[in-house]
This record gives sequence, structure tokens and C-alpha cells, in this order.
Amino acid sequence: MGMGGSAPKSISPVVTHEAASLSPRKDPLLQLVSLQKASGCWRLDADLAAALGKTSKEVKKAKPASVNSEVWASILALIWLHGFKMDAKEEWELLTLKAASWIKAQNAPCVSECVKAGNTLLGCSVKKEDLGL
Repeated sequence: MGMGGSAPKSISPVVTHEAASLSPRKDPLLQLVSLQKASGCWRLDADLAAALGKTSKEVKKAKPASVNSEVWASILALIWLHGFKMDAKEEWELLTLKAASWIKAQNAPCVSECVKAGNTLLGCSVKKEDLGL
């Protein structure tokens, strides 16, 4: 019985320590999903950049001049999901359909250019068609 009583004491600090060390680094997939707006788009901000593993400056610098920031942010999110999280596709497939519909509804003039620039920024090679665009 002595062992049973001491086990929780020795486990508690480890669990607390683990939880404390994990909390600042959120799962990037959950972070990205939580940032999607109800309309289906993402906003170009520091939280999105962090979820993509980039700085705000890197993400803004790579944005093609003729595209609005929400279209750019949404295309980046789609590329990242297709490029890095295909193993969890069933978890994000519906939200990408919503995002692709939103992007198409914006009649953005340079979607192909954005996909190319986004692939370069994120180190991916996702095709525009694979994104539903």
C-alpha cells in the first residue's frame, strides 16, 4: 500500500510540469482551425503566422501586392493543411471546402500567383486544383 500512496505524489509534479511546458506550444493544426472565421476565411495576423511556423513579417512580405490579406491568409492556411496535415484530412476537409468557397466568392484576380507564392513561403508544392480553387 505504501507504493500506491506514493505513486500519485511522484506522478503529479511530472504531469504538472509536462502540462506547463506544453501549454505555450499549441498544436499548430488546432491553432489554425481555431483561427478560421465563421465566413470561412482566415485573417492575416501574428496568430496565423505562428500557426504556419512563420513570422508576421515573412507572411506579409511574401503576399502578392494585388491580393487582399484575407484571401492571402486563407490560401496560406489551405496550402499548409494540404502540405503538412494530409494525415488528418478528415478533421479539416469540411473547413477547407468552406474556405475554398469563400475564396472563390471573392473573385480574387491572382489566385494562381498566391498559390505559387504560398508554396514558396511554406516550402510546399500543392496544386491550385488540390485546394479546390
